[in-house]
Amino acid sequence: MKFTKVALVASAAAMSLGLAACDSAAENEAEANIEEMEDARDAQVNEMEAAGEITDEQADAMDDQTDAMEESMEEQADEIDEM
Repeated sequence: MKFTKVALVASAAAMSLGLAACDSAAENEAEANIEEMEDARDAQVNEMEAAGEITDEQADAMDDQTDAMEESMEEQADEIDEM
């Protein structure tokens, strides 16, 4: 089952709102910065795909890479907050 970007972003936003009460201000700020980075990269990938610079498969791979980077960065933010 393939999820659309909108569904993934909406799900991530909903989950982050649910966890916001548990996070410190620094962690919330870090997560906001991570989301901005993800949005910027997604927009760049979409533009490249629309311009024909990359294929749909390449765009999907880049989106997967972005998601993995976001997860890793959020885990690091969580670990820092736990210290």
